[in-house]
Amino acid sequence: MAAENSLRILLANPRGFCAGVDRAIKIVELAIKKFGSPVYVRHEIVHNRYVVEGLEAKGAVFVDELDEVPTDMPVVFSAHGVPKSVPAEAERRNMVYVDATCPLVSKVHRQVERHLMHGREILMIGHAGHPEVIGTMGQVPDGTVTLIETVEDVAKFEPKNPEKLAFVTQTTLSVDDTSEIVAALLDRFPSLDQPNKEDICYATTNRQIAVKEVAKQADRMIVIGAYNSSNSMRLVEVSEKAGCPAKLVRRAVELDWDWLDGATAVGISAGASAPEVLVEEVIEALKGHYDAKLELVTTAEENVVFKVPPILKDVA
Repeated sequence: MAAENSLRILLANPRGFCAGVDRAIKIVELAIKKFGSPVYVRHEIVHNRYVVEGLEAKGAVFVDELDEVPTDMPVVFSAHGVPKSVPAEAERRNMVYVDATCPLVSKVHRQVERHLMHGREILMIGHAGHPEVIGTMGQVPDGTVTLIETVEDVAKFEPKNPEKLAFVTQTTLSVDDTSEIVAALLDRFPSLDQPNKEDICYATTNRQIAVKEVAKQADRMIVIGAYNSSNSMRLVEVSEKAGCPAKLVRRAVELDWDWLDGATAVGISAGASAPEVLVEEVIEALKGHYDAKLELVTTAEENVVFKVPPILKDVA
């Protein structure tokens, strides 16, 4: 592409890191500061290889399961949350552990426990196999929560007692898709107990709204994130549903210049676990190919901050 080709870069705001991700990364860094390296982390602390590799360079060791962690070493649980069996096993082994579960995910965990206590059958709207779903369903005994992924799942579900039903949702879903599933549930089960506010977190909602706004003006949408990041993949879907073709890239090197050919306005957003440095990298790459003008499209301002766990307050 010739550098003289002009391009509007429409930068979605909010984008990238949310308060839960900021807190999780800070927890790993503070744990290394407090305990020294290595500090073990069960699963990716957040779904972004750049972030994970940066923490590995500082002394974090990422593992799949707790049995890979030596008993005398500290371990951090990821931002997505863990089943109750994981901290229980850590306590059984007298391990030092720090829970980096996002407080908004922890809120859903408590809701599930309350529904069980009140004798309700629990439905969870989410994606099978996602760490957050595994963690949330693992707050209560096996078989207590039924996963609902689609409107079709709603039609197939047969409750034990339709008058004693409740639902929660994975926090990183598409707002639009979830509203369709909720509507289908309420149509079948009008007395369904639902959260006062949908469990989809403020950051997920805000990023999707910003992408919708950018999609109105853009010919293409670039979402910076990871393929195993639910909120990143949902941003791609939101853009495409709004009529703007979208692609997810992990780094600028993955930009598809042929796909971008002919575009006069390109939107950029980033999933909640993608650092701003990767956004800047993509912007610089576009500026190297085009006579580019950067425009900020702001739909919300965020100032949420979550505290770190008490065990790390002395080094915070």
